[in-house]
Amino acid sequence: MTKVGMIVGSLRKESYSKKVAKLLAELLPEDFEAVFIPLDELAIYNQDFDDEGNVPAAWTQFREQAKQLDAVIFVTPEYNRSVPAVLKNALDIGSRPYGHSVWDQKPAAVVSVSPGKLSGFGANHHLRQSLVFLNMPIMQQPEAYIGEIGQLLDETGRYQNPEQTQAFFQTIVDGFVNWTKQNLSK
Repeated sequence: MTKVGMIVGSLRKESYSKKVAKLLAELLPEDFEAVFIPLDELAIYNQDFDDEGNVPAAWTQFREQAKQLDAVIFVTPEYNRSVPAVLKNALDIGSRPYGHSVWDQKPAAVVSVSPGKLSGFGANHHLRQSLVFLNMPIMQQPEAYIGEIGQLLDETGRYQNPEQTQAFFQTIVDGFVNWTKQNLSK
């Protein structure tokens, strides 16, 4: 069973990114298991905690969960043309202490979600910069920019136009599954 971390860069209860992540998880094949890892308990990264052996329990739990993953799908909104602080914080916590990154060599996909037309383009590319440094092979195609999400999902988080939207989401998932299989077989 391939374990896929679903890491969502939004804490909001009714987040579009959370809704999209759930829909993507539903489309994974049977031999892929979606593991949702919450970020809401993670204190802001401070190297002193690692250096002094005073690591918050939430960090330890997060790192242990992330170590168990085979691959990761990051689903993020865009805040000020970048990624939300909670997502960047999770990357930092997982990458430390130096030399013990939980991210190394895990295939990844970036899905950006926005109510606007630009579809989180800035967040998508900012996140990719960090993932390159973290040595995560990132799926290049299909690109996953989801704009005008309010027109694609209803208030319950289900597809408004299942034929088109679900087909697009399935293309993303199929590309990710193939990308993951290619990278895990190396």
